Amino acid sequence: MAPTATTTTTGEQQQHPRKAVGLAAHDASGHLSPIRILRRSTGDDDVAIKVLYCGICHSDLHTIKNDWKNAIYPVVPGHEIAGVVTEVGKNVAGFAAGDRVGVGCMVNACRACESCEEGAENYCARVVLTYNSRDRDGTVTRGGYSDMVVADARFVVRFPDALPLDAAAPLLCAGATVYAPMRRHALGAPGSHVGVIGLGGLGHVAVKFARAFGAGKVTVISTSPAKREEALERLGADAFVLSTDAAEMKAAAGTMHGIVNTASAAASLHPYLALLKPHGKMILLGIPDKPLQVSAFALIGGGKTLAGSCMASISETQEMLDFAAEHGVAADVEVIGAGEVNAAMERLAKGDVRYRFVIDVGNTLKAD
Repeated sequence: MAPTATTTTTGEQQQHPRKAVGLAAHDASGHLSPIRILRRSTGDDDVAIKVLYCGICHSDLHTIKNDWKNAIYPVVPGHEIAGVVTEVGKNVAGFAAGDRVGVGCMVNACRACESCEEGAENYCARVVLTYNSRDRDGTVTRGGYSDMVVADARFVVRFPDALPLDAAAPLLCAGATVYAPMRRHALGAPGSHVGVIGLGGLGHVAVKFARAFGAGKVTVISTSPAKREEALERLGADAFVLSTDAAEMKAAAGTMHGIVNTASAAASLHPYLALLKPHGKMILLGIPDKPLQVSAFALIGGGKTLAGSCMASISETQEMLDFAAEHGVAADVEVIGAGEVNAAMERLAKGDVRYRFVIDVGNTLKAD
């Protein structure tokens, strides 16, 4: 199918004169089809990137379906972007043509607030997301389901040579999202017992990082008995707890120093908080569509902590990639062609992926 042209204003064409092709959803059906889009010229502080791979995050599905009621159609998703540098601006010293680089969940921020000054751009109130967001010039950002992107060098990270780009692309969201809070809260410290709720795109990487950190025991907690073999045999977890089995939950109660909660279901947290030791921590990463149910006594009684975390800063993302390369951590992926993306979205909605789809953009997304 030939790409359709996106509607642009004269001003946007002047700001973004470079032609590119992408995959876009035009309405809440979420159906993705080829589209011609515009990218800005490489500015003095920019890096132009040929996209080779882009991971499919569950938030991509939510956005194209307008589940969060914030879609700016046409939406070109994708914030797990891996590729090679084709051009750099005159002020860019850290990257050169041919470098293997990535762009994750954000492409800009205010750069002046307390969060930005502390190197926590992901918590800037004016953070600009990689797609479906308004950039500082007023244009709508378009993501990595595209043959090329242009990004400010401050929001570009480098892939170590030891990481294959297809399996490393999901680390830019899934990997960074679990790595940052696990490091910040010392989940996975040597000898500790870490629980991981949910065994999907985030959960499977959390298991791998916990093992790489040197955790004494890693337990996967799931509502699906089918995940037991995957957790123990495929990912190397030490234990599995079926959360719908009262006996298994009781046996695991009070044994965990920390829990990484990647689930998006709006279930009561009380039985899961009971798994923590006194002063244990649960970190929320999933985004349920309904308010969570939390008993104050479940926290107060054991002096427990319930915290949230969102994405990761650029420095944390680079640190994560370097750590992943050193310790052999990468996502388990299913590489697909651009023409298979709609079928992949249908499978993702059913949880039928182990554990991340990655689009082979470089070889399969063509202008004609």
